[in-house]
Amino acid sequence: MTGAAGDGMTQQRASDVKSDVDAVERTLHRAVSYLLNAQDAQGWWRGEIEANVAVEAEYLFLTHFLGVAREDRWRKIATSIMGRDLPGGGWALYSGGPPDLNITVEAYFALKLAGAPADHPVMQRARHVVLSLGGVSKTRVFTKVWLSLFGQYDWRGVPVLPVETILLPSWAPLNIYDFASWTRAALVPLLVIGARQPICPVPDKARIDELYVEPPGKREFRVPWTADRVLAWKWFFRFGDDVLRVLERSPWKPLRGVALKAAEDWLQAHQEVDGAWAGIPSQTAYALIALRVLGYNMEHPVMRRGMESFELASIAGANTWRLQPWASPVRDTAQVMLALRDAGLPLDHPALQKAARWLFEQQAQVGGDWHLRNGGGTPGGWARGPSSRHYTDADTTTLVLAALHQVRLPEDELRQEAVDRGLRWLLSMQSRNGGWGAFDVDNTRLYVTHLPFSDSGVVIDPPTEDVTGHVLELLGRMRHTRRSPAVRRALEYLRESQQKDGSWRGRWGVNYIYGTGFVLPAYQAIQLNMAHGEVRRGVQWLLSHQGSDGGWGETCASYKEPQLGGQGPSTPSQTAWALIALLAAGEGAGQAAARGTRSLLSAQRPDGAWDDHAYTGAGFPSDFYFSHDLYGACFPVMALGRYRALLARGQ
Repeated sequence: MTGAAGDGMTQQRASDVKSDVDAVERTLHRAVSYLLNAQDAQGWWRGEIEANVAVEAEYLFLTHFLGVAREDRWRKIATSIMGRDLPGGGWALYSGGPPDLNITVEAYFALKLAGAPADHPVMQRARHVVLSLGGVSKTRVFTKVWLSLFGQYDWRGVPVLPVETILLPSWAPLNIYDFASWTRAALVPLLVIGARQPICPVPDKARIDELYVEPPGKREFRVPWTADRVLAWKWFFRFGDDVLRVLERSPWKPLRGVALKAAEDWLQAHQEVDGAWAGIPSQTAYALIALRVLGYNMEHPVMRRGMESFELASIAGANTWRLQPWASPVRDTAQVMLALRDAGLPLDHPALQKAARWLFEQQAQVGGDWHLRNGGGTPGGWARGPSSRHYTDADTTTLVLAALHQVRLPEDELRQEAVDRGLRWLLSMQSRNGGWGAFDVDNTRLYVTHLPFSDSGVVIDPPTEDVTGHVLELLGRMRHTRRSPAVRRALEYLRESQQKDGSWRGRWGVNYIYGTGFVLPAYQAIQLNMAHGEVRRGVQWLLSHQGSDGGWGETCASYKEPQLGGQGPSTPSQTAWALIALLAAGEGAGQAAARGTRSLLSAQRPDGAWDDHAYTGAGFPSDFYFSHDLYGACFPVMALGRYRALLARGQ
């Protein structure tokens, strides 16, 4: 009897496993078809990225300043912005988030500039939100710069950073290379703009005086004094700002002309092939305004190419027009290739070969800004876009190397040469503490984060857990062992950065699910004992944050409120990150993995992808988030492909 019952249970379990395998197989078949159909004829993939409405608002500001506004496009931008306001008024920084003061002020001003009446219900609700949050005086520095350019704020309230800063050598304190690559791409043009303080007039009907809490005579346009845990630094830089204001009023500025020329040369040298700066619309807008202030007309090749870059990043509808915050076809292509390999596509599949050959062409041949702090490194990395010569990054390079490592070509020597060059560059980018940042080595000078200018998002590029986890996983897949000095240092960095609750923070994805989701697979790849305490604490954190629907989700608010880590509505991408980590940690046979898998199976669209509109990407935590439609097409495929492989092996 017992034997018969046992045999029956074994047969039932085998039947259940076969059923699960069949369900996963069907889901993967649809997903693979979707991805293969989305490949461009040249071999690449590119997803659609969405961010907050300030991206479109700032483009509208730019075209007004440059005198190239198009009424039809402004109308579409206004429609796009109005269509995304919150039910209670204002605009959010991320999907599902509360109204954000800075985004709402910029959107409101853009709508007024485009002709929206102040008594429109959308405008009335937005105005109420702005005033309840403290009004214009409480906005960030970048918002105040935009308003100052049009006379809606006083330049006296914008922190001073002399344009002569650009003349400081890279070893000197407060030189521009102390800042992250994305920050200095904004900083250099803002040095020029701040030196000239231009004001472009707007019609009286576009003024936003109604967004001030204080009456006209009571507004104080000064950088406020603050008291907090970094009081000494804050007060030091606040005092320095007062001193610089006095010096700025002096007519004697012997280096001003030299500095402006140096900034102009820097801007020209850092314009990318597609016309953008750092591949980001906001930075491109600042650069174009700075060059216009320096006397460039709109027919200048630099200006023409800069404006053309916005067309490449735009998405136009019948009645709407919006901008993507950047494009990432190199990164997207590598991510899709990895997903297809997890789904079982063979090493020599034509789609993978075509993509690999396209990636070869995008490998950096010359050094970028990273070379200033990494003199021993030789070019060989990849940037997220094909035209970004100055901004090769460790995370994109890691994904490309992982993808190329899983492809076979007739010309395999070419593939191996590209992989070897890329790996040498990647290893040279390891920071002193054992981790990897994104674009620079040891970009860790914390004092610059206390500048009055640095009140917006992340202004430095230190090593992070998620990038380090990606690199470590790659090294493990390429047979680097724990005897490797680079691996040992990376493991030590990850041990020290684990949170007390067992999770790891995410820098480029939201948030603790992302960080934990990419550290645990790294530990598996490097053959760390998965019974190790660090691993089990990470696993327990993931298990304790699984949702009632079987999925995982986390709000962007967890960056400001860590107690919200792992909490939020389930999303396909975050569910996949958690599932990938659990599978790596040996939890594939558990109920959590089965429930996570079923949540992905049930959420697939008929066309083979997943809806993932939540902002699960973190451009600049606490300041800028985004959604990426390929996240909902790639990560579930990776998770399901790995789960199917475990089921097929009977694990």
